[in-house]
Amino acid sequence: MSIRNTFYKSLLILALLGIVIYFILLGFGADSEFGWLVVLFFIGLAIGIRISPKLKGFSFTIWVFAAVAWAMYYPASISEIHGYNTEGLIVPLIQLIMFGMGTSLSLKDFAGVVKMPKGVIIGILCQYSIMPIVGVSLAITFGFPAEIAAGIVLIGSSPGGVASNVMAFIARGNLALSVTLTAVSTLMAPLVTPLLMQTFAGQFVPIDFYSMMMSIINMVILPIAGGLIFNRVFRGRAQWLHKAMPVVSMAGIVIILAVITAAGRDHLLSIGLLLILAAIIHNAAGYLLGYWGCRLTGMDRQSSRTIAFEVGMQNGGLASGIAVEMGRIATMGLAPAVFGPWMNISGSFLANWWRDRPVEGGELD
Repeated sequence: MSIRNTFYKSLLILALLGIVIYFILLGFGADSEFGWLVVLFFIGLAIGIRISPKLKGFSFTIWVFAAVAWAMYYPASISEIHGYNTEGLIVPLIQLIMFGMGTSLSLKDFAGVVKMPKGVIIGILCQYSIMPIVGVSLAITFGFPAEIAAGIVLIGSSPGGVASNVMAFIARGNLALSVTLTAVSTLMAPLVTPLLMQTFAGQFVPIDFYSMMMSIINMVILPIAGGLIFNRVFRGRAQWLHKAMPVVSMAGIVIILAVITAAGRDHLLSIGLLLILAAIIHNAAGYLLGYWGCRLTGMDRQSSRTIAFEVGMQNGGLASGIAVEMGRIATMGLAPAVFGPWMNISGSFLANWWRDRPVEGGELD
């Protein structure tokens, strides 16, 4: 057995031991003062499961749980560091993530609009119709407070997330279509997201169309354009950046979720379970309606799977940034904080399930 595998196994054993001790202490009335055991459990689990090729893909999601656990038990240690309000980190981190997305793209990725017009049109229509409508329906049905309800509509009105490309790859979907849809829906976001928010979320909170549009341009369009230019100028001469950006992006997402969770901790404690249920329904509706909507319009199974991921998985980082710009991070920002981790969990399971049921020529083998 290699030293690395021994290390991973040791961490798993320590993680399990730590969580057992925590529950024992919980039985004796202890709670928050031993929250660090929960945090260490998730950290040990996130690293330890890398011993398994099938499970290591869940490592990032478990890191998210570690960050959320830390934020729930010790919010003050995250909300403010040496007098600095960490909410100020969210927008720069989103810009950095979007820059990384830009460096992984080229103008060829947008050629898919011409090569696959039907898939792109259907995918965009599904993306920007199913999710905001389901979002506002859930917000009204569950009777969430106005700003939290607006946050659910916000995550539904956001473009597809980059994680959908990873899931499409794992599921052996149409990766070119996935990348094109993510890029196109993101470029459309400055106009479409504020419009959808005015239409569906205006009943909950005031929506300033122009201000939101400019915020999205600043957070998304300009960094992606900068990444595209960087990629064009250096033409593969900065391989270190391409290797580093996925790690930087994942770290950025973990930090963003920790800051949002710490800011909205009190609200999460009161409505957390309902918000998780809403996230599960919203996400499942995206996969289900996205897939069958494509099948009913004559799309092949491979493309339908791909669009299902695009519809079901939103850009939670962008939604978080908009909540920050609106000054409502502790309320509107909660839906992205809850929906984001769940999308990664469900997406990973669905991608692996579909991977074991490959398609060829658009039909099941």
